[in-house]
Amino acid sequence: MNATTDLANRNTTERRKAEITREFVKSFSIVLVFVGICVLFTSLNQYFFTWNNWLNLLRQSSINGILAIGVTFVILAKGIDLSVGSIMALAGMVAANLVTTGNESPILFAIVAALGTGAVLGLANGALIARINVPPFVATLGMLSMARGLTLIYSDGRPIANLSAPMKWIGSGNVLGMPVPVLIFFAVFVIGWITLSRTTFGRYIYAVGGNEKAARTSGISTRTITASTYVISGLLAGLGGLVLTARTTAALPQAGIGYELDAIAAVVIGGTSLSGGRGSLVGTLFGALIIGTINNGMDLMGVSSYYQQLLKGAIIVLAVIADQIRK
Repeated sequence: MNATTDLANRNTTERRKAEITREFVKSFSIVLVFVGICVLFTSLNQYFFTWNNWLNLLRQSSINGILAIGVTFVILAKGIDLSVGSIMALAGMVAANLVTTGNESPILFAIVAALGTGAVLGLANGALIARINVPPFVATLGMLSMARGLTLIYSDGRPIANLSAPMKWIGSGNVLGMPVPVLIFFAVFVIGWITLSRTTFGRYIYAVGGNEKAARTSGISTRTITASTYVISGLLAGLGGLVLTARTTAALPQAGIGYELDAIAAVVIGGTSLSGGRGSLVGTLFGALIIGTINNGMDLMGVSSYYQQLLKGAIIVLAVIADQIRK
């Protein structure tokens, strides 16, 4: 009897250890992947693991990270947003037009204009999807084209340069040795994380993405929640456009092309399910850092951008396959 009891206890202990190991790997797999990539590039290039390069890496990742946080809200609610790249271009153009040298408006006015432009276009996406039931892919694909067209019309196809010093500071300034774009990125992350994990609104987003019919039955205004996620995505796309314009010291009509794919890639790599209802901003944070690390490391090694695109595409496919396996 004692031998049987001991054997049962050992089996139970082993099962618990196996469950703990699985949960650990599941929870920290994205962190382990990030650390592994960093170790790989550190071994391949002596300049990768330097403070200046890490500041540059974080600065490069900040804009994609801001966009990805907004896209995370949308995907958690079982949507998709392909328009963030074009929205950020238009928002950046509007802000730049207000702060050119010789025609300077207060920088706060330019910030509000950029954020407002993004929020209005995001609201248009949300209204089409939540109220008129246009499929998210179609609605945001149409907005991608319309926002790009508005950018070209607004700028007459020409860049806007000669930005004011306060505007340039947003893209190139430092606070206590930390680049301003990085500080903005982490501030957005903290606000977004609190919103999703500590508020009723965040729980509603997970509920709508997990089972919209059940959420509606329980009294949640699913249309309002869905539309709100697109407003958030558009708002952060406007912020991303502001930071990008400040970094490049000019608003370019072609700015933001392809940024929506990197943002979606960061979200998917971070473990957020394209089926909605499952994921976290912590995963998105590391997803954005992984993409930035790959870009930075391969640039240091002189790898062609063509191969970088190939690698990122393969990573997205593998991340989706991993999501299907987990499900």
